[in-house]
Amino acid sequence: MAKKKEVGAFEAKTHFSSLLEEVVQGHEVTITKHGRPIAKLVPVEKRNLTPAEAIERLKTLRKDQRLEGLDWKELRDAGRKY
Repeated sequence: MAKKKEVGAFEAKTHFSSLLEEVVQGHEVTITKHGRPIAKLVPVEKRNLTPAEAIERLKTLRKDQRLEGLDWKELRDAGRKY
């Protein structure tokens, strides 16, 4: 379970690098101002997809996309004007 920590804004500013190191370790840091929470530092979720997973996601995304009578070449050429 992630360790949770609460620090004031001044302390967060003063010790930002060390707080980031704690976040890298998986901890959460809540930053407060006058005792009220105003921000939270949390680790970014890492999710590396395999090539097969990425392809499946793209197929799913593409499945319901239709041009509905539009010509893709006209769209391409219109985009090249800018």
